[in-house]
Amino acid sequence: MGSREEIVAAAAKVMREQGYAHATTKVIAQTAGYSEAMLYKHFRDKTDLFLSVMGEELPSLGATLAELTADPGRAPLRANLARVARLGLAFYAEGFPIAVSVFSSRELLRSHRERLGEHGPHVLLGGVATYLRAEQALGRVEAGTDVEAAAALLLGACFQQAFLATFHEREPADLADRLADTLLAAL
Repeated sequence: MGSREEIVAAAAKVMREQGYAHATTKVIAQTAGYSEAMLYKHFRDKTDLFLSVMGEELPSLGATLAELTADPGRAPLRANLARVARLGLAFYAEGFPIAVSVFSSRELLRSHRERLGEHGPHVLLGGVATYLRAEQALGRVEAGTDVEAAAALLLGACFQQAFLATFHEREPADLADRLADTLLAAL
């Protein structure tokens, strides 16, 4: 593992323990065993590091959605929905402790939102809706289905379970199959 990967892994650890708002680049670099200068050799700022943690250290929901959208008919619709739900539950459960502190102040949230821009949380929601549109094109999701609402229901349930699991300091309930079955009945 190279210095960049070690810094990302250390950032994930520190951000999980302290939250994004309280994790400093100095502590992250020390945890990785490097200087802050080395950290800044690889990352422009803490937000850049946050994006790397979210993209590299958490379950790859975005890549899975791109894969499913490119070839939606490869597996049964139920299996695909359960896969998205399972990854959504894992992604939010692992990401919630990292990202929740962004909401600790309006200024931090505003600057974080501005810096994230096109990489914000809406990307995953749009990815699920795009995947469901691909399923509509195959006729596996009814033409009149509101795919944005269906995507919000699926990811919203995953997010809620992650919140509850984080609050109660436990693993999220494995609801992926039940979420897929319930959503499938509505599609």
